[in-house]
Formats: sequence, structure tokens, C-alpha cells
Amino acid sequence: MLELQDVCFTIQKDGEAINLIDNASLKVPRGHFMAVVGPSGCGKTTLLKTIAGLNEESGGDLIWNGRNLAKEKDFEPAEIGYVPQFSIAYDQLTVDESIESATRLRVKTKDDSELDDRIDRILEETGLAPLADQLVKLLSGGQKRRLGLAMELVTSPQLLLCDEVTSGLDPRSERDIVHLLHGLSRSNGRAVISVTHSLAHLELYDSILVLHEGRIAFHGPPGELTHYFSCNDTEEVYPKLAKQRSEKWQHSWNKHREAYYKKIENRRNQLIKAGELTIPAEETQAPEKSRQKKSDTTLLEDPADQRKITREISTLVKTPGVISQFSTLLTRRWKIFFRDRGQVFLQLAILICFPILVALFSERGNENIKRFSDRYEGTLQQIQEHSMVEKSYLSVGSAVSGMVMFQVVLLALMGSNNSAREVAGERLIFEKEKFGGIRPIAYLGSKIAFLGSLVIIQSLWMAIFVQQFWKFPDGSDTGFLDHTLFLVLVNAAMTSICLGISSLMKTAEQSSLLCIYLVGFQLPLSGAVLALPESIESITRPFISAYWAWSGSIESMSPSYRNAIEAVTETSFQSASTCQYLLVIHIVIGLIASYIGLKRHQWN
Repeated sequence: MLELQDVCFTIQKDGEAINLIDNASLKVPRGHFMAVVGPSGCGKTTLLKTIAGLNEESGGDLIWNGRNLAKEKDFEPAEIGYVPQFSIAYDQLTVDESIESATRLRVKTKDDSELDDRIDRILEETGLAPLADQLVKLLSGGQKRRLGLAMELVTSPQLLLCDEVTSGLDPRSERDIVHLLHGLSRSNGRAVISVTHSLAHLELYDSILVLHEGRIAFHGPPGELTHYFSCNDTEEVYPKLAKQRSEKWQHSWNKHREAYYKKIENRRNQLIKAGELTIPAEETQAPEKSRQKKSDTTLLEDPADQRKITREISTLVKTPGVISQFSTLLTRRWKIFFRDRGQVFLQLAILICFPILVALFSERGNENIKRFSDRYEGTLQQIQEHSMVEKSYLSVGSAVSGMVMFQVVLLALMGSNNSAREVAGERLIFEKEKFGGIRPIAYLGSKIAFLGSLVIIQSLWMAIFVQQFWKFPDGSDTGFLDHTLFLVLVNAAMTSICLGISSLMKTAEQSSLLCIYLVGFQLPLSGAVLALPESIESITRPFISAYWAWSGSIESMSPSYRNAIEAVTETSFQSASTCQYLLVIHIVIGLIASYIGLKRHQWN
């Protein structure tokens, strides 16, 4: 049972408090189907989000089954289902896979048999069984709305909130969705609240809630709507609303609500007696709750309801653990990746073309450094030899430094491409799943595992492929292994940082743009081309991943090559161990930023 008592939701605009929801009081009993209607901007979606807990109420009490959500704990994820206006399914999955994924993420099942039974029941209940193997991207608008409902029914919620689920549908699809919602409200005592812009099929609802400027103008049976507003047709309701201020409508409804609530109650009792409405038994209330004074704004339930009970309240399903959610999310991510041909082609193109691009410049990097003679006596021949050695130092040092930085920058670009849109591109779906009980740590873990695989493959392939054309200038395998480690670290650092940016940004476009700028500044601020002024270098260097990977690789080379590179740059180098520590710190900072962004509420 859901009850609102003088609930308000207030925002600040230009220093002024504005009530988007103003003293809303209503009650939605078990097995009730309620429509929320009103002109655009009247607060319909805001009211629904306030009930769901997505908007924190500024005042009043919101009571669910005797529990004050404003003062006690919020809804359990399994108690409530919320169907938003946007699609909450991935285009690359099938209908069956989408429901299976939602079930594995939100319901702890004993075995695969129980899982399959739950999925099959939901497919049948929502009429999606014939479309089980259809890809989501091939579904019609009405079928996607059914899928959204199906994915919310996996937990058998006792309160189902639907936000404009009929918006943009043709009349037949709209009728089918309303009939489906009506049927869902008639079983298990499920209360269904549907925000709609349409005034069609109102006869299927148990009550109609009319909002005007954030205030309740009417809440009563659908048959009384035209009578209350003194009009002949429901289409005339909105023009009537506009003729007077919302305060007057609210005052008028406050005077008549008890009479309308009585009619709703009588109609409900008739449905129960006729066997058209099935409700579960209420859990025994604690004495202090049973003595709680009931507001005169509420709709009281008839004790005769208890004689018509046909089943007990179902036990709330348990949410799976972190490991289970992590496994499901990771499996789903790989499945989506391999079915996205554009993404697979892009990754393969980058994986093949970038190392080849580096290899094209390998010839200059393979030149040997000329050395001085053991004795230098100042003869003309020795002077010429000295000049040739210096030219060799400059040429080889420049080529080797450029080869290393080229690899580093390309891997930084790969890292940006890996994760710039990873969270921001599916932000709304994640927010919906988080509302349904997905733990941010499980989601982040799945991203780390997925992106970590890309980082390892990209970095190792870059190092091994280029090594076939340009031997890393060191006399042992240790230098090459250290160089490979730095390639992995710089890719991981940029992937992690861009993942953090993606988690913090509101849109994928913002995230992509910022990540592009970040990669673009890596080369000029690294000091590999031109040494930076000391005043700027001390500020920027700690944040430039490319510098630490480049510097660490240079330090892994033999002394002769380090000296050659030092001859062509004024930028100082750090020890290999220091570079490793700094890159690891970059990775950790990116992951912390990612977690903060995932925990933050960003439901637009």
C-alpha cells in the first residue's frame, strides 16, 4: 500500500524556491491501477520519480506498507519496478537474452531450472514468447515497451511505476500496453501507476490523478472525471484546467476527495467479491503501526478484503551477490562487443594499422651508433670521425626517442578509444540497473576486466609486432620486457583515466571530446619534442602519462642509447621504478574517479 502525505519536491531557480510537487496527498491500495495525467510540465514525471526515490522529497511523508520512506530505509530493489521513457535494453541482445540478463542481475535463483521458469513465465505474461529470439533493435516501439515491462517484472514487484510507456505508439499498440498494465494490476496485489499524456482508454483505470502546476486537481474514478470538471468529453479537461489557478483546483479537490475515495473503495470491493481482483494478505503490522493515526486524506481499505484473500504476500526475491553480478555483466559486455560489427572492425583496424604505422619508421631506428676511436689526437681524419659520431648520436637518438614516443602516443590513443564512451554511452541503462539493485563495484569490476583484456592484447601486440622490425636497443631481453611493461602501463593509465572521465560526464559526446583533448596534449606536454619551461613542466609533468612511459622506456635502454637521446633533448629522465609508480598512480586515480562517477546519481 502506497500513501503520500503532503509530499513536496522543491528546486532552487534564480535563488527562488519553486515547488514542482506541492503538498501531494493520495493513497494507492493493493491491486490498484492509477493513471497520472495533466498538461505538459505539470509534474507527472517528477511525481513518479519522487515516489520512486529518484527525487528526494523536500517535505511530507511517503509511506509504503506502513514504512515511512522519508524517515526509514527506502524501497528494496525487489519491491518496486520502474519503467522509464527510454529503452533499457541493448540493441545487440535478443528479447530472451535481455530478460535473462535482467533476471540474473536482480534475482538470486537456486538453479538454471528456476531461472528458465521465471523467464518463460514473464515472456508469456507480457506476450513476448513469440519474439524471444528477436534482436531488440528489430522490435517495434510497442514491443520495446513490452520488453521494458518484462525486464521490470523479473522481481515480481508489488509497485510498478510506468513513465509514458504509451508515448509515441499507434492507437492499437497503446491499447495493448494499457490492457497489459491493467492485467498486471489484477494479480498478486500489484499496484500500477502509469504516467500518460493520453486520455484514451481511461475506463481501464481504477482511478485518474490529474495534476496541474504540481498540485493535485482531481483523484477519483474515471467515470467521474467529466462530471468533476463540468465538461462533456475528456478532451475538454485540459482547457478547463487552464481557466483557473492550481490552488483553486487543489482546494476544490480537498473538499470532494472523501466522496470520490468512497466510490473508489466501493468499486474495489465489488471487484474483489466478483473475483476479478486478487490481492495477497497483508503482513501483520506492529502494534505501534496499527495504532498509527491515519490521515483523513487516505483511502481506507475495507476489512472485508481479508475474507477475499486468495494468496499470501510473496517473499521478496534476494539480490545476487557481487561476484554473480560481475560475471553476468562481463559476459553480457563481451556478447555485445562481438555483435557490434562496427566496434569489432574498428578495434581490429586499430590493432593492425597502428603497429604497422610504427614499423614504417623502423629503418632509422635500427641504425647503429658510431663510436669514437680509442685515441683522439686532433688529426683531420679524427675530427671528421668525431663529427660523424656526433651526427650518428643525433640521428639515432632522435629516431629511437621518436619510435618510443610514437608507440606510447598511439597506445594512449587506443586507451582513449577503449573507454571514452564506455560508461557515458550507456549511462541511462546503468542508472536504471543501479536503481534495480546493481552494485557499482560489480559494474566497475566488469569494465576493468573487459577493458583490461583489450589493454593487454593491444599493448603486447604493439610491442611484439614492432620488435620484428625494430629491435629495442638493449643488449638483453630485460630491456624489451621493461619497455613492454611501460606500453601496457600507459595504455592502462589512459584507459583508466578516460573511464573515469566517461563515468563523470553526463553525455558520451562530452566524454569523447574531453578524452580527445587529453590525448592531444600528451605529446606536446611530454617534453619529448621540445623541452618545456621549468615553471610549466613542474605543473604538467605529473599528469602526463606519455612522459612517464617514454621516460621509463628510455631508462631501460643501454647507456649508449640513453646518451644519444639525451643529446637531442633537454628533458630530464626519471628512474624506471619512479615511472612505473607514477603510471600505477594514474591507473588508481582513474579507477577512483570511475567509482565516484558510478556512485553519483546522474539520472537525467
